Amino acid sequence: MATTSVVRNALLVSLGLTAGCALKGDVRKVELQVQALRADLARGEAARAADEDTVLLAIKALQQALVTQQAYLVQMRGDLRTELLSVQQQLVSVQELTGQSQQRLTELRSRIESRSQQTDAAPAGGAGNTTAPVGPSGNPAGPGPDQMYDISLQQYRRGSLATARLGFREFLRVFPTHERAPDALYYVGESFEQAAPDSAAVVYDQLVRTYPNSPRAPSALYKQGVLAEQRADKTTARNFYNRVIAGYPRAPEADLARQNLQRLR
Repeated sequence: MATTSVVRNALLVSLGLTAGCALKGDVRKVELQVQALRADLARGEAARAADEDTVLLAIKALQQALVTQQAYLVQMRGDLRTELLSVQQQLVSVQELTGQSQQRLTELRSRIESRSQQTDAAPAGGAGNTTAPVGPSGNPAGPGPDQMYDISLQQYRRGSLATARLGFREFLRVFPTHERAPDALYYVGESFEQAAPDSAAVVYDQLVRTYPNSPRAPSALYKQGVLAEQRADKTTARNFYNRVIAGYPRAPEADLARQNLQRLR
């Protein structure tokens, strides 16, 4: 009986020790798994941080590329505008050259009409004198400045802008210092406004530089501001409006320029 009790107690102690050892082993396994999980999480965080850095660097590189591309496009736009203006100026010259024959025919017709009027007005005693009036060069005298200007202005008012432009150009070539020269150049600019606004701006600039004291000068400056606004170039428009106000403060265009400046603020 005593021997059986001793054996039973020994078995219980043995089972308890075995259970204790098993419990400690499980705890150790859990601790190792937790440590491994923490290591995985740390590696994941490091990898994610590295990925974020890579993405940020890529974004910065893309932004820099966009800035460079934008600057290139702005420069290209300016170069193209300059080349386009040059081409338009060349086209104007070609138009003037191709229109010379028409202008010469107009001059010839005016000379014939002038000669006919002078023949009709000649006294009877001079009927035998058939010599035509001549100009300073010895050639038959052409139409005077007023007649040439009026004919061109009539064409302009009729809407024949190309013909009027040729007439005004010829007037400016023959009479560059005439009092109506600024008016003629101004109408040349206006004739370009609808079809070739850049050419109109060039003509207005020529008017301001050639005839700065003319009443047409502030009008030409103001027109340049309006054309710049139409191109959505507000900075250039403000510059022209300020030039009108500073250079011609009493001109009617100065008041218009002030109103436009307030609108552009």
